[in-house]
Amino acid sequence: MAVLRIARLGHPALRRVAEPIPPERIADPAVQRLVDDMIETLRDHDGAGLAAPQVLQPLRLVVLAIEPGADPLVLINPELSFLGQSMIRSFEGCLSVPELRAAVNRVGQVRVEALDRQGEPLSLDLEGFGAIAVQHECDHLDGVLYVDLAEPRSLAFLKEYRRFGPPVVGEGEDDGEDDGEE
Repeated sequence: MAVLRIARLGHPALRRVAEPIPPERIADPAVQRLVDDMIETLRDHDGAGLAAPQVLQPLRLVVLAIEPGADPLVLINPELSFLGQSMIRSFEGCLSVPELRAAVNRVGQVRVEALDRQGEPLSLDLEGFGAIAVQHECDHLDGVLYVDLAEPRSLAFLKEYRRFGPPVVGEGEDDGEDDGEE
């Protein structure tokens, strides 16, 4: 296994739509090695999720570590459906956008249908952190980064986020009144 290079914000690989993996290719040693390397990379970076485009592979493949101590989930060709309309707001980070956090609104409950690393169908209903993580990673498969969805005024560097807490969105915004200053 190997720790793979992670593409950073600005790399064109992060903005491309990934291609499905044909089910008959899932057992190929190259695909299985990629899965192993992605898991190793995720663990090395202490991440919660990693999508193949982040490691310069334009494939619809995600690994998620959403349960402490459990083996990461492997999702091949995942498809999301939203369960309900309730939204949750969280401060997200990303291995491809190091040292930043920002507030993102996401659907609170989702269903993900995919193939596992053996090519078997998998269906999971996730809520809370699991729902956030799977939406974040599946966005990568469509060339979308969390900063595209974030409240711009909530952006914070990780050091400041840890020191001062999440930025208060709305603080200092224009109230529409003219105070006479330019």
